[in-house]
Amino acid sequence: MKSKAISLYIVFFFLCSFSSRAAFLLLPMEAEGQQNHLKAYGITYWALDKNYKVSWLLNYRGGSFLLPDAPEIRKECQIRGVTFEVLSDATTNSILEDISSPSQNMETVVLEKAPKIAVYTPKGKQPWDDAVTMVLTYAEIPYTEIYDEEVLSDQLLLYDWLHLHHEDFTGQYGKFFGNYRSTPWYIQQKADAEALAKKLGYNKVSEEKLAVAKKIRDFVIGGGFMFAMCSATDSFDIALSAEGVDICEPMFDGDDSEANYQTRIDYTSTFAFKDYKLERNPMVYEFSDIDTTEDHGKGSFSMDKDYFTLMEYSAKWDPIPTMLCQNHTQLVKGFMGQTTAFDAEKIKSNVLVMGECKINGEARYIHGTKGKGMFTFYGGHDPEDYQHRVGDAPTVLDLHPNSPGYRLILNNVLFPAARKKKLKT
Repeated sequence: MKSKAISLYIVFFFLCSFSSRAAFLLLPMEAEGQQNHLKAYGITYWALDKNYKVSWLLNYRGGSFLLPDAPEIRKECQIRGVTFEVLSDATTNSILEDISSPSQNMETVVLEKAPKIAVYTPKGKQPWDDAVTMVLTYAEIPYTEIYDEEVLSDQLLLYDWLHLHHEDFTGQYGKFFGNYRSTPWYIQQKADAEALAKKLGYNKVSEEKLAVAKKIRDFVIGGGFMFAMCSATDSFDIALSAEGVDICEPMFDGDDSEANYQTRIDYTSTFAFKDYKLERNPMVYEFSDIDTTEDHGKGSFSMDKDYFTLMEYSAKWDPIPTMLCQNHTQLVKGFMGQTTAFDAEKIKSNVLVMGECKINGEARYIHGTKGKGMFTFYGGHDPEDYQHRVGDAPTVLDLHPNSPGYRLILNNVLFPAARKKKLKT
């Protein structure tokens, strides 16, 4: 009898241990709970790439990630310095049940596959860096660099997600003429752009860049995801709206711009912006009045007071903007760029403003749909360098592993991995 009782006790102990063993790993994403927010996205991408099932717990502890408990995932978290918590089945089910409650503004979104990422960037070295390539590299998320030749040969079809950064699709070489026309890098970039346009069969850089913009437009319409920052946002829309119109002055394309070209701008062709006025002066480092850079650094909009607020959405009814706004703070530090922010009055009514500075009447972070695809525009150049200038050293992200501004970029990177849910508002 005694040996039988001992055997029953062992079986009971084994069953209890089995039922309470770790089944999931939680990557917490609130302010105090995560050692490295940025690398947590990299772990999530890595797990998806390994065909693990991952869930994004929207609004739960800062937008945490739920992964299966596997030895290689634990090891990878430890190597990369990412905080994780071990959860039993019972604890996990309790969390998921709480999230599913109608009274909670939370939602569980299943991430299905690691998106294929392309970054639109020229082959040569630039006198500035790119926040997205820096954070992708830091988070150890793989990407492929492409440029005009790849875009025009329809290689965008190979990718799910495309990033555009400090780019000029209007053929005005970034409007750097006023300050940098005599510098070796400007002279070389202009020569390279002209040679590439000629190689691809175009008479002008502006014509070649328009062709690229139209291919990118078609990529989005066909179901792709486009994320743009800094001058790629407004110059992309301006290029599309100026199709068939010469808006370039002689120093850019060798002939005069069209008289009264402003009257021929077609706002129906744009993704996000409307009713803007183009900047004709080639000496001015600005494309149009979409951008609000001139308002920054003045009075109440100085660096120490420059913040924007993320909008709050219903996680169950509006999972898309909720995903894109996941963060451990609702107040994000502002940062400048050639295009710092967008005049709210110049944004189309069907575009969501997800981050705004109401004091200044500007939007920093916007999102919209085009055809079957989606786009996000994010103003500014580097979330952890307030006024990043040409030639400045790159930001060291080891000093900013919990950056809210960089988290917004990575939200967009993982967004295409989500199982599709229709936006309800």
